[in-house]
Amino acid sequence: MNKKLTTLAAVAALAVAGLAADASAKDFAKGSKVRIATEGAYAPWNFTDSAGKLVGFEVDLAADLCKRMEVECEVVQQAWEGIIPALQAGKYDVIMAGMSITAKRMEVIDFSRAYAQTPAVFVVTDKSPSAGFKVGVERVTLEDVDAGEKAALDAIVKEFKGKTVGVQISTTHENFLREFLGKDVTIKTYDTQENLDLDLQAGRVDAALASASYWVPLLATDKGKGMVMVGPGMTGGPFGNGVGAGIRKDDKSLSAMFDKAINAAIADGTAKKLAVQWFGFDASAK
Repeated sequence: MNKKLTTLAAVAALAVAGLAADASAKDFAKGSKVRIATEGAYAPWNFTDSAGKLVGFEVDLAADLCKRMEVECEVVQQAWEGIIPALQAGKYDVIMAGMSITAKRMEVIDFSRAYAQTPAVFVVTDKSPSAGFKVGVERVTLEDVDAGEKAALDAIVKEFKGKTVGVQISTTHENFLREFLGKDVTIKTYDTQENLDLDLQAGRVDAALASASYWVPLLATDKGKGMVMVGPGMTGGPFGNGVGAGIRKDDKSLSAMFDKAINAAIADGTAKKLAVQWFGFDASAK
């Protein structure tokens, strides 16, 4: 998930400790072994299939990037909570897990250039009073809010005031809710998006917030039956500057390799092709 923000507590703990758990910088080059962590629970970005195999947009993109870099890659599963501290400790070398590039995260790790970017969107059930909720704009960019976007944000607050909104914990989506709706709604957090979806369908929350790249393919399946996207798409601000690969600050050679490979995958259309395959629309970065 345009997705997630590791807990401020974990980030603060790392900062106070002086990042003492950092693995030593490595000199990555052709032929190197690179371990890539993904959550494995955020379809279609990354998830496990019926056989328990890791699949998804980022798994396929990682394979393509590793081939371009001429390195030997292993993709491993890591729970979202603690994913940045484990990178710092050297458990793996890269995070590709729908992780949005944000200023807070960049205090402790570096990122490759963005490889994907999609807006955040609210979803409700089709029986909800909010099922027909619309505003005057399709997209709200939170870096420089104009009058129309401000009106849209005000309408969102009014629509969900007094209601319970679900969100996956430690994400950019949770950050947005706490910053813009924290005084007006009850925020309920979940360890995985799947558990949030189940509670939304069961009526235990009134609305859910996640990336359009998650909602669009889900709503086209039986698992998304009875759920509808409402309101505008939202980007920027707490949602960050797209999704990129998280890399330790000292591993400059690896960052440069990923930047070059991602640029090539975007330029030749591979990133777009994989995005359309997994999301149903072009979610690749430009």
